[in-house]
Amino acid sequence: QVQLVESGGGMVQSGGSLRLSCVASGGAFSLLGVGWYRQAPGKQRELVAVISSHGTTNYTDPVKGRFSISRDNARNTVYLQMESLKSEDTAVYYCNAYYFTWVSRVDFWGQGTQVTVPV
Repeated sequence: QVQLVESGGGMVQSGGSLRLSCVASGGAFSLLGVGWYRQAPGKQRELVAVISSHGTTNYTDPVKGRFSISRDNARNTVYLQMESLKSEDTAVYYCNAYYFTWVSRVDFWGQGTQVTVPV
């Protein structure tokens, strides 16, 4: 079982920056893919960025060029560096770790961290 703990959220003015961290324990971290999702009030949870076990990254279009996901396997940590924040980035951000078996994908979730960018 993998446990995930997010940190780094908070309130920041439009145009500001934040770095979120996700620390994993209880599993072979280097073998896991890790993603950041977010959920704004009244909206569905959406994928923001993902980094594979091999380091391949992907981003949703609204954050391309502003957000950067990275991992430090020695620290069992994934980061989400967020720049040029906008009010529409306001959401609870969740860390997700996953791996694939022969028949399914297995997911683990953190408890979330709030990011608020006032209008």
